[in-house]
Parts: sequence; structure tokens; C-alpha cells
Amino acid sequence: MPTLDQWFTGANVFVLPFWTLMILLPNWDWTRRVMSSLLPFVALALLYVGLFATAITPESAQALSNPTLPVIAQFFSDERAAATGWVHYLVMDLFVGRWIYWEGQRLGVWTRHSLALCFFAGPMGLLSHIATAAIAQKMTKDSAPQPSEAGT
Repeated sequence: MPTLDQWFTGANVFVLPFWTLMILLPNWDWTRRVMSSLLPFVALALLYVGLFATAITPESAQALSNPTLPVIAQFFSDERAAATGWVHYLVMDLFVGRWIYWEGQRLGVWTRHSLALCFFAGPMGLLSHIATAAIAQKMTKDSAPQPSEAGT
């Protein structure tokens, strides 16, 4: 049976090909095929559930039922809880990254910068994509031919 450290390292390595494909080869057919699957999220979510089930004790469950910052800090000071939290970040950041990727494909918006930010700091990548999409939409709208007043 793998150790906690091996599960942690494996989860970190597991997400790398998905990020690499979305950032470096966004228009490749294989990237579209791979990113259309939910199986990577199922695999990571199953790992998360397994880690969560072993990280939660009756004492920590009771403490987390009414969390305070010191309680959360104490909870994450345990390696199993920290690994569980980290896998949570991996799953959710990759899920948001996938959404950014597909929105970029749908809208024809450049996403590499937003995906790179999302890989390192999920919410910053999400904000970057929202801003990029809004700017692109504004630029497209401003450059669209305006109806002439001569026809009215």
C-alpha cells in the first residue's frame, strides 16, 4: 500500500499532463479529447474521499463543525489533513482550469496566461480569465461594424 507521501506526490504528478496539454497544446485534438473526459476528476475525487475518511477523527469533525481560524490551522498541521486539503486544491483548480480551457475554446479567447495562473493560484487564474474574456468581448463589440444611420 502506498504511503501518504506517495499518494501526495502521485496526485501532484497526475495533474501535470492535463495542465501541460491545456497550456501548451490547447488546439490539439488530443487535448480536446482528454479534457472532454471527467475521469481525471473522478480519480482525484476518489483519492480525496479516501484521504478525507482517514483524516477526519471524531474530535476533528466536532471541531470543524463550528470552525475558527485556530481550529482550521490546528487541523491542517496534521500531515494527513494537509494532504487531503492539497488534493482538494488539485481537484478544484484543475476543474476550474478545465472550465477556463473550454470557455476559451468556445469564445476563441486566449487562455494560456489564465491557465498558468490557475495552475499556481486557482482564483487568480479564474479572475484573469474573466477579465480577459470581458476585454476580448468589449474589443470584438467595439470593432464590429455599426449599423449606418442612412438606412433608417
